[in-house]
Amino acid sequence: MKNRSWAFLAAGLLVALLLAGVVSNYASSHPDGLDSSLLKGCTVDAEDNIVGGSCPAQQARDHEFADSPLADYGVRGVRNSFVSTGLSGVLGVLVTFAIGAGGFWLLRRRGTTPTGGDATPTGGDATPTGGYATTPAEDDAATSRVS
Repeated sequence: MKNRSWAFLAAGLLVALLLAGVVSNYASSHPDGLDSSLLKGCTVDAEDNIVGGSCPAQQARDHEFADSPLADYGVRGVRNSFVSTGLSGVLGVLVTFAIGAGGFWLLRRRGTTPTGGDATPTGGDATPTGGYATTPAEDDAATSRVS
């Protein structure tokens, strides 16, 4: 990969890490559209706890990863919420980058080896584009060799 490509990739990773580690702490703590629509019909207190009414949010349960180390946009065991949120964002970016880079590494072409149709022609005149023009007799000979 060229040096400019590495610099672009490193700059993009740095920006993503900065956004995840610092700016994510300033995201809104108010419920998004789905959360607020699930609360319709219920009465909530200042801490967003349901205190009355009937709404779909009353049926909510913890998911199977609720006790994982990175649950609820934080790192378990880190007491400072700013550091916890930033660290979970940085870990998420690094894991996502590692999975993406690994996928590209697995799928990339490791080099091409010339096959019968890809070999450079040895006869004919050079064309303005750098290729070779063949005569009808050479085309017939090449076709008969292939079949």
